[in-house]
Amino acid sequence: MTGNEYQSLAMRTNDRKATERISDKLDLLKSCKKNNIASLQDYDLGGIFNACLGLSGEVGEFNDIIKKWIFHEKQLDIDHAKKEAGDICWYLAILCESFGWSLDEIMQMNVDKLKARYPEGFDIEKANHRAEGDV
Repeated sequence: MTGNEYQSLAMRTNDRKATERISDKLDLLKSCKKNNIASLQDYDLGGIFNACLGLSGEVGEFNDIIKKWIFHEKQLDIDHAKKEAGDICWYLAILCESFGWSLDEIMQMNVDKLKARYPEGFDIEKANHRAEGDV
């Protein structure tokens, strides 16, 4: 199979409506703000996109440091890793701000979830056989 053949076959699952969906979501958010509909009026779609793309990029940069340390046998650059971890935190804060969430609440929800999932600490058996709905 060639790259062009793959692209042609793969694109049968692409309805080419991504831009339309973004526009529709933007229109919905604008309408909620205009009509004072509380459920969505505080969402910042641009901030959400920025956070999602930024998180992907920064996690990639962090992972690259780890990859080079392990597989390229380079010395681990702790200061660089810490800076990238800080950038990850920054984008997480933007994500929370863009959705109108509290970072404190998100962190507490995560701790509560982990306590419920692993009441006695991490357990491989429980990790591999989570209850239905445990996300």
